[in-house]
Amino acid sequence: MHTAQQPTESEVVYDIIFAGGGASACITAGRLAEADPSLKILIVESGPHTKGLEDYVQPARYFGNLALVKETFNIHISRPSPSLLGRTPIVPTGHATDIDILVMVYTRGAASDYDDWEIEYGNKGWGSKHLIPLLRKAETYQSGTTGPTAHGHSGPLKISFAPDLINVTESFLEVAAAFDKERSIVDDINAFSECDKYGRLPRYVDDKTGRRSDAAHHYIYNQENNKNLKVLDRHRVIRVVLEGDQAVGIEYASEQNGGFTPLLIARASRLVVVAGGTFGSPAILERSGIGGKHVLEKAGIPPVVDLPGVGENYMDHNVVFLPFVATEDADTLDQLFRGSEEEIKPYETQWLKDGTGLMSHNGLDSAIKMRPNEEELAEIFPEFDYRWQTYFAKADHHDKPVAILGPLAAYCGVNPDVPRGKYFSIAYFLAYPASAGNIHVTSADPNTPSDFHAGFLDDPADLVSLRWSYKKARELGRRLKYYAGDLVVGHPAFKETSSAQPIQPASPAAISAPKIVYSKEDDDAIDEYHRRNVETTWHSIGTCAMKPREQRGVVDERLNVHGIQGLKVADCSIAPGNVGANMYSTAIAIGEKAAVIIAQDLGIQGVTEQ
Repeated sequence: MHTAQQPTESEVVYDIIFAGGGASACITAGRLAEADPSLKILIVESGPHTKGLEDYVQPARYFGNLALVKETFNIHISRPSPSLLGRTPIVPTGHATDIDILVMVYTRGAASDYDDWEIEYGNKGWGSKHLIPLLRKAETYQSGTTGPTAHGHSGPLKISFAPDLINVTESFLEVAAAFDKERSIVDDINAFSECDKYGRLPRYVDDKTGRRSDAAHHYIYNQENNKNLKVLDRHRVIRVVLEGDQAVGIEYASEQNGGFTPLLIARASRLVVVAGGTFGSPAILERSGIGGKHVLEKAGIPPVVDLPGVGENYMDHNVVFLPFVATEDADTLDQLFRGSEEEIKPYETQWLKDGTGLMSHNGLDSAIKMRPNEEELAEIFPEFDYRWQTYFAKADHHDKPVAILGPLAAYCGVNPDVPRGKYFSIAYFLAYPASAGNIHVTSADPNTPSDFHAGFLDDPADLVSLRWSYKKARELGRRLKYYAGDLVVGHPAFKETSSAQPIQPASPAAISAPKIVYSKEDDDAIDEYHRRNVETTWHSIGTCAMKPREQRGVVDERLNVHGIQGLKVADCSIAPGNVGANMYSTAIAIGEKAAVIIAQDLGIQGVTEQ
């Protein structure tokens, strides 16, 4: 594989060009190059390479990367939202080859998520029976298995449980078993059908090396001997070059001092694949004249194909990290998350020696995919009634959780008033928010900010289900053995007379202790807390939805852009409906499926469906 720094010609011809180098693109390009090394493939990525990058391959460094907003991230700022009391949510996205900013959490969606893609949206070949074999093909599951249909054992990506330093998660599971007796504990919560069950949470980390396991290293960087596979980093794709209704290449430019110069063209003799992600892909299409006519005309871009679905259907998950003070004997990542390089050095030294210690951790080692029981449903009606009846209560949707909840062994906020120390958080996010947003370019100039509306909490059903999640998280958190009190500044602002007031310091509540009783005023305080604090889970999807054109779709089931020949989109932007999980597994499924589709379309042998 040749990692070119500058193109040697102003116009070079390749067989296939990938406009973007995220996880899906790495997988698709890697599979095709492996099957036919004679294919001339170009990946153009606006961010840097990640090969061997210590901030990237050392698992516990993920928080520092996010907190310091390093080069490997782009920042997208939404419009001020009345639903968030005028707040402007910020959504970071990856800006490098692969770059999983999803903290290496291994969760998979419900089988019905992908069945919806096939049945509800008419995408033949995209149901769970087609995608589960591809997910198995991609992984080596190092954590045991629940059966031959659940996990793979010979794929490129390594999946493992943290082997030690997990006493917070052990306490969480002990409390869950004793306190939440309507729900059970299982060995594998990622078997595509488990719901309302607590269990260990694996991560994309190789248990033999302690290194992050990712698509760039295991699909692309391992093919350095293939000189026909080129990855051009730090170059931005401006638009797709069209001749009539045929895609023939891309226009791109080097990123220099925030500008783009000079403009270059790479031609594709067989296919252009847009893979710029949920923010990048619709922007590339719209700058190419592919999008809603009114959006393009407003941005001063001549329309080529009127596709009003481009940039619509933006979906994410809404997350909160509810913080608690931890006892001194708790295993946490706080020193790594908030320490200086001098403080981090001993952990890095141990990791460099044998891949062990806290540096090999991501701090998220257990979780539950949870649906409200009858008593809990009564608490969140009537606001949640319509959403429940029309979505979650459907006969084929009983595997869908309303929320996903679990402990993270650290304080995840950036409040400078929080003193250094040991903390843990109970994270919770909505698996299928009812709210949705959109993103559109405002100019043909890629330096001009897009018009972005995240849509968080626009639907009242999301607010009330977050309220239920808060109460569940708090009851579990305050019963953990390592609980030393609520971190007051990270909880709702209840009135001083409220029995729901957070307590600091405090001892763990007994399993049999009564639940906190919340008044209407308390519920209002929780709602305001969520409006002020809910944030992205970095799970952005959906803006180039795989749906029929008349349903505001952008691509068909073969990933072809409606109305254009020789142009596909292959990344998480093609998701027509949400997925109840962290998005890396879906990016993997899309990358593997796209490789199969492209190989079939172009007559390339050796890319199998399992």
